[in-house]
Amino acid sequence: MAGASSRNKPQSHRQENPMATGTVRLHRVLRCPPERVYRAFLEAEAMAKWLPPHGFTARVEQMEARVGGRFRMAFTNFGTGHSHSFGGEYLELVQDERVRYVDRFDDPNLPGEMQVTVSLKAVLCGTDVQVMQEGIPEAIPVEMCYLGWQESLEQLARLVEPEIPDE
Repeated sequence: MAGASSRNKPQSHRQENPMATGTVRLHRVLRCPPERVYRAFLEAEAMAKWLPPHGFTARVEQMEARVGGRFRMAFTNFGTGHSHSFGGEYLELVQDERVRYVDRFDDPNLPGEMQVTVSLKAVLCGTDVQVMQEGIPEAIPVEMCYLGWQESLEQLARLVEPEIPDE
């Protein structure tokens, strides 16, 4: 029955980036206030520490954390020395609540634009973090993106959760 009704409905397809097919969604609760997580997404030193997945280092070349501001960085595979660089633009910044940006790889074999939305919400035990990455190039297996984000969010927790006194 569902097949019959769908035949009669016009199909709409997004043609903006036909090579972009993947979307990942992740959820985590971190034991810290939203403002600390928000800062970790906007400060270059913090991003270099937590964003690269296991086995990679990061170099932040540019970071203008404002709507319309741009960023550039590169991840380097520590084992092989191979790097891939990417950049993007901040589309939306809502203090301690949301970070939305686009990423573009420099590699012509990874065309298109990925959109990342990070939503933060204060909860009783810390911060509810929701991440959605859309428009992942067809050449990148979605499960590899999940794995990378899981590792990155694990490292994010190690950065933002500790309560370390200055003295």
